[in-house]
Amino acid sequence: MLNSVFLFLNLGGGEIFIVVLVIVMFFGSDKLPEIAKGLGRGIREINDAKNQIQNEIQKSTSGFSDEIKKHTSEIQSEIDKAGQSVKRQINDVGQVVKEEEKRIDDAIK
Repeated sequence: MLNSVFLFLNLGGGEIFIVVLVIVMFFGSDKLPEIAKGLGRGIREINDAKNQIQNEIQKSTSGFSDEIKKHTSEIQSEIDKAGQSVKRQINDVGQVVKEEEKRIDDAIK
């Protein structure tokens, strides 16, 4: 991940060395561990907050997704029933047409 940041900033090895040297000169070598700890703690707190928000969103939307799945399955069931009813009616009409066709053929003979 750090490499992608350096690539994004277009920094090479020499530039990184100069940046580190300036930071050491500005803050001093004894302050660097404290700064690193503070940065790490801040990043950890941000990640924890992000995870909490994601968990809350998942908890609040899980009920919605369950309801949507329930209604979707009910609608699919109704569509299947309607389709079966239409198929039965078509078959019944087809049977009536065949019977009428047979009666007409018998009448013609």
